[in-house]
Amino acid sequence: MSSWGKFKEDQPSKKNWELEEAHEKLTTFCAYQERCTWDVRRKLAEKGIEGEKAEKLIQEMIAGEYVDEERYARSFCRGKFRIKKWGRSRIQRELKMRQVPEKIIKLALTEIDPFEYYDTLLNQTEKKLESTKEADLFKKKYKVSQYLMSKGFEYDLIKEAIEEISKED
Repeated sequence: MSSWGKFKEDQPSKKNWELEEAHEKLTTFCAYQERCTWDVRRKLAEKGIEGEKAEKLIQEMIAGEYVDEERYARSFCRGKFRIKKWGRSRIQRELKMRQVPEKIIKLALTEIDPFEYYDTLLNQTEKKLESTKEADLFKKKYKVSQYLMSKGFEYDLIKEAIEEISKED
């Protein structure tokens, strides 16, 4: 056995939280950055607290305004759009995965200014067109559109952006 394997076996598993300390630890966890109930539930499960105990703690976090799904979703939309340059579809998919209600997702997506969204798409399209090494123009446009779709932009807008940039050249 390698020395790394032996070292790994000697390490204790992640420490579970006692119920008394969980509330304090959760307030710190939620105060550090916006969290949704899915994040909190996952953290509690990771620390060995599940079921009714976890749900009670989550309700306490909501009551204390440490967890707010709408605030979380709005912040998530702004951050992922402005920093990661994600499109609406990707943001929506990620929020659904985090079990944020559809009504809140729709409301949160209004945080994205349509003009800023299209400008971002144009910039991303231009950058990707410049960096894509492909002689065949059709294949190049296809690769760029696949990339932009993976970032969550809508196909009709991608097509429009590619055509707009192609006209300029």
